[in-house]
Parts: sequence; structure tokens; C-alpha cells
Amino acid sequence: MSEVLTTVDGDVGTIVLNRPEQMNAITVELGRELRDALVLLARGVNVIVIRGSAGNFCVGGDFRQLERLRAHGRDAMAPLFANFRAACDVIATLPVPVICAVEGYAMAGGFELIQAADIVLLHENAVLSDTHTRFGQIPGGGSTQRLPRLVGRQRALAHILTGDRLTATDALEWGLAYRVFETAEFDSGVKKFADRLAAKDAVALARVKQLVNASQDTTLADGLDLEFQAVLTHVVESGVGARS
Repeated sequence: MSEVLTTVDGDVGTIVLNRPEQMNAITVELGRELRDALVLLARGVNVIVIRGSAGNFCVGGDFRQLERLRAHGRDAMAPLFANFRAACDVIATLPVPVICAVEGYAMAGGFELIQAADIVLLHENAVLSDTHTRFGQIPGGGSTQRLPRLVGRQRALAHILTGDRLTATDALEWGLAYRVFETAEFDSGVKKFADRLAAKDAVALARVKQLVNASQDTTLADGLDLEFQAVLTHVVESGVGARS
């Protein structure tokens, strides 16, 4: 059985992490399939939604597989982390918005995946945490690098060191999510949100995403220059007037 399932509904593609009995824990294969699914869907849809199966998002790496791989040494373990990193890293390179729709647990690697997403939508019951230090481990899917950029150094460091759990409300207050939905409206709310984005001009969405991502790695002046050049190009190519 595939560890990642994909469906397409109009201009929205959905990826489901498909290891329900293991709470969608990350394996070597799941990481590879997730990256491949993201790249493939981005060629034919305007928005991608990532969800977990059976009421949970993802609890992180599969400890049993990690133990088996560790018995064979450092090189044997590398693909588990490399494949998942590739899946997280590719999100920023895609021209379409990638949404993580999170219910239940998003722990360790699952928490790191939402940090890589463009937009995060939460179920009111969502519980989020980087739990690595609870097991004497350290993050390997981006938390030490992405989380400080998202929430600030002190908050990120304290969270990773303690492994404290965050509620959906906490995550919203920290800026880790855009919206929280109550149980009755979660599925419909995610669908409406994704459909609304997918109906917008795909080129405009791609350029906005590219510019916002560039802002994280450049000075304000250089970023404003990038925006200046991009808006001129976009107005010319789209034929639509700009509003500053």
C-alpha cells in the first residue's frame, strides 16, 4: 500500500499521509513519496493540501524503522532524514501554495512539515510539538532552522528544549497557523479556503510566493527591488492594471 495518497478535485490537489495505524509516522518511503507527490501535483493544480489519515496529521519519524536502520550505521539512517528534508525543502520551490490541514497530533517531523508549508490550517483539536528532546533526540527535519525564523529565537529554543505541547490556539498566537476551524467546519473550511485560492490567477500566486520567500533571505532594499521588477513584468504580461 502506498504511504502517500493523492487526489485531484478541479484545481486543488490533496496529499494524504497514509499510515493510519502508525499515526502517519515518517519512513524512508513516505518521505520519498511525499516529495514525488508534491512535485507531480504542482504540475497540474493551483493549490496543494497535505493532510493526515485517521484523524492525525503526523507524529514524526518511525522509531522502529530508525532503530533498524541505526543498527546498520550512519549511512543506513541517512535516507530517512534526507528524503524527509527533500520533501520539506521542495515546498518552497513549487509555484503553487502548499497548505497543511492539521488535525490531531503534529509532532516532531509532523511539526517540522507544517513549518515548511506555505499556509497552515488547524482543527481545534490539533496538538503540536517538537518532541525530540523528550526522547533524548534532536530535530532532523528543520525545527532548529525554520522555527526561529517563524517565531523568534527565544520562543523557538525554549519550545524545542522543553517539548511543550501547543494547542491550536497557541499555534495561532505564535504565528504558526493562519486559521483554526471548529470540528463541524474543519473539512468544509479547508475545502473552501483551498478552492478560493485555486480560483485566483496562478501566475500571480506563484510570483507572490516567490517574492515572500525571497524576503527571508535578502535585505529589505534588495527585496523591494525584486518586487519592483516583478510587478512591472507581471503587469505587462497579465495586461491587468496594478494597484500600489
